[in-house]
Amino acid sequence: MPATALLLALGAAFLHAAWNLMLAGERDPEAATAIAMCASVITFGPVAALTWDVEPAVWPFVAVTSLLQLVYFALLARAYRRTELSFVYPIARGGAPVVVLVVSVVVLGATVGAAQAAGVCLVGLGVVLVRGLSGRRDAAGLALGLVIASVIASYTLVDKSGIRHADPVAYLELGMAPASTAFLLALWARPGGSARLVAALRPRPVAAGLVSFAAYVLVLAALTRAAAAPVAAVRETSVLIAAALAAPLLGERVGAGRLVGAGVVVGGVALVTLGA
Repeated sequence: MPATALLLALGAAFLHAAWNLMLAGERDPEAATAIAMCASVITFGPVAALTWDVEPAVWPFVAVTSLLQLVYFALLARAYRRTELSFVYPIARGGAPVVVLVVSVVVLGATVGAAQAAGVCLVGLGVVLVRGLSGRRDAAGLALGLVIASVIASYTLVDKSGIRHADPVAYLELGMAPASTAFLLALWARPGGSARLVAALRPRPVAAGLVSFAAYVLVLAALTRAAAAPVAAVRETSVLIAAALAAPLLGERVGAGRLVGAGVVVGGVALVTLGA
């Protein structure tokens, strides 16, 4: 993996962790997420227009990925309201590649190598360590993280096919624009929703949306310089980055067990990805 691609993928990992930390630190994660999504779509707009290359065959994929993106951000915002980021983020991000692998094997008939099987076991061990071996265990938070992982896996599988029919930036814009609009309108329609959105219209949620855009740009740049598997593996270091920064930035109690678990998840994801 070229050094430039490695640095770009690491940068994407830091930025992905950063925008999640920004949203998790907000008093109203749902409203902040709505603002961030809209800011991201507005930022993507001119870039998508300049790189517009869309085939008619893309529309079914856009419809499905839009719905999945809406569910993803709604669940993510809910998770950050009730559960610590250092708990749910490693489970959601680390579990997604495992779900993709399982679906590929069960539904698509793909084969699993020894490295991938070992990676799945490591991810499972990492999730156990993140959850904790003793003391109070957040079963609802664990379930929410696993559901989010399943949604991430679902739109990953959809996008893997859909991206063949459109420029990546245009494809993301088409998928995110309806999801952002629906999320914003759904929150606006709730009692007190407009006031919540106005209160959330601040620099940090807007920055979170811009940072998410920048993270995606870095991933695209890395993919032009290296194969997808190592880029994806390096990108998943965001799991460990987010867990480590949750203590100083969000005041979460991140013990050694949770940090080790996040690291084990990263190692497992690397085996799953690189073994493909």
